[in-house]
Amino acid sequence: MIPKSEFSGALNSNIRPARRGNHKIYIGMAPGVGKTYRMLEEADQLKQEGIDVVIGLLETHGRKETAQKAQGLEVIPRKTIIRSGMTLTEMDTDAILERQPQLVLVDELAHTNVPGSLREKRYQDVEVILDAGIDVNSTVNIQHLESLNDLVARITGVVVRERIPDRLLDEATQVVVIDVTPETLEERLVEGKIYAPDKIDRALQNFFQRRHLVALRELALREVADNVEEDAITSTPSDGFFSVHERVLVCISTYPNSVQLLRRGARIADYMRGRLYAVFVSHPERFLTKEEGLYIETCEKLTLEFGGEFLRVNNHDVPQSIASVAQQYRITQVVLGHSQKSRWELFWKGSFVQQLMRYLKNIDLHIIASEQTSSKQ
Repeated sequence: MIPKSEFSGALNSNIRPARRGNHKIYIGMAPGVGKTYRMLEEADQLKQEGIDVVIGLLETHGRKETAQKAQGLEVIPRKTIIRSGMTLTEMDTDAILERQPQLVLVDELAHTNVPGSLREKRYQDVEVILDAGIDVNSTVNIQHLESLNDLVARITGVVVRERIPDRLLDEATQVVVIDVTPETLEERLVEGKIYAPDKIDRALQNFFQRRHLVALRELALREVADNVEEDAITSTPSDGFFSVHERVLVCISTYPNSVQLLRRGARIADYMRGRLYAVFVSHPERFLTKEEGLYIETCEKLTLEFGGEFLRVNNHDVPQSIASVAQQYRITQVVLGHSQKSRWELFWKGSFVQQLMRYLKNIDLHIIASEQTSSKQ
């Protein structure tokens, strides 16, 4: 936060603010996890510290604890809109810009505004507020992310209509996951702390089924982990970065044991709930035979069937190439075949594994023995 004095006075549309506002997003697996309550709780603390905080838009959904937590915070009155004989309300973005607080709280980021509003989506109003140099704290559920829409529909059978672009999380200053166990969320629902009594049974039979909540919780935790990891990548030297996800790299050669390695690598990735990669390093001065080329294509198709990504590198230094790929893709596990070199070859050329280990740090190696493994890499 920056001093209130820097925002004093009315907004002059001809003068660009010195900075864009900070955006903090509270995200959860489902309604009722406590996103809004946490946002209000932290806002109350900031107010006590002297920060000028206002509520731009709050949806309590009749939850008494949430409404009580909002007491003592200034509320910007909503804009009234008459449509088809009905009186509707929306967040008054212009009033917020005129008020110029240091921080504004905006609930339900994915909300679609009343037709005819200046902007279609609430997140677009938030972007206008941020561009004016005002900080925003907002809330959203994981199912509202655009890229997860199809997956959430498969999990829950519910097609979410209100969505936000993934870039909002990428651009956010901070993303906070509000996590509770599915059991705790079910208890809150049954106790009437989320929906009215007449909606509880229907919610339990549909969206709030235990298996749905378990899957949505994992999505929320993984999404935030990805966000944290991407931030770490941009701010941490590559040799000091530790991945929060497992990433398995299988080293492919032109020999039949590569299929065995791929299957083993896929099992490791599946067990660790990690991502699968396969790499084939070809020598720039050696052309593959037709049979070898077909075999590598088979390995590539198999990798894709396992849901992995197949990488091709053209370099004479195989260990160094594998190490470079491992660093670039933040690999945590490397799977390769056991070399059957003679002691004489090892004496003169050294072990391929030993060469690879010189390059790799903080990466686990899986050496898979096979009678078909050749000494040729």
